[in-house]
Amino acid sequence: MAIKLIWHGHGTWSIHTEQHKLLLDPFFTNNPSADCTAEEVEADVILLSHGHMDHVGDRGDGTFDVVEIAKRTGAQVLTNFELANWLQGQGVENVVGMNLGGTYRGDFGAAKMVVAHHSSSLPDGSYAGNPAGFVLTLAGRKIYFACDTALFSDMRLIGELGIDLAVIPIGDLFTMGIEDSIAAIKLINPSQVAPAHYGTWPPIEQDAQGWAAKVRNSTGATPHVLQPGGSISLS
Repeated sequence: MAIKLIWHGHGTWSIHTEQHKLLLDPFFTNNPSADCTAEEVEADVILLSHGHMDHVGDRGDGTFDVVEIAKRTGAQVLTNFELANWLQGQGVENVVGMNLGGTYRGDFGAAKMVVAHHSSSLPDGSYAGNPAGFVLTLAGRKIYFACDTALFSDMRLIGELGIDLAVIPIGDLFTMGIEDSIAAIKLINPSQVAPAHYGTWPPIEQDAQGWAAKVRNSTGATPHVLQPGGSISLS
């Protein structure tokens, strides 16, 4: 069964299996690199890594992409306990609160919430729980979304799960940059790797093709550099 991953720009991804559509960190409305709108995307599971505006999709008018998509589609949202409570306060009913180290198992497969070294607050500055990454088990494949994070040595332990594809931030300033991402790839040892969280605004512009060359020269992973709307297939 093929798995299709679509990059919508920044840290936002759709993950499609034969029967399910997952969506990670929906940021469309104020995302200058987004390839589509929040109204166009479909999902039956939404994964939310942390509370920053570029992950909940702050629209600037008191509404949020993650809330509006969840209400429109009825998708089940998987996130940390504090964000789950916030979403319920926003009128989202189908929410599962998790915490670091926990795994949720559903019809789509499994999602394990893993450590990310970052911060997490809601756009109004209120506490949004621990930031996280996710390891998804879908159709016998393991996909690691590091989400917003610095480099940390325990990425090696995540790699011991046997990662087929890792999605790693490379933007620098707010997350790890290119050099640290290469060290992360060496720790994780995935078969394939894709960059994210770069190029959206000038402070996080990066040479993605230069990054891909470093991946080829320094690691055993196959790099994928996408334009927003581009996709990767795992079969």
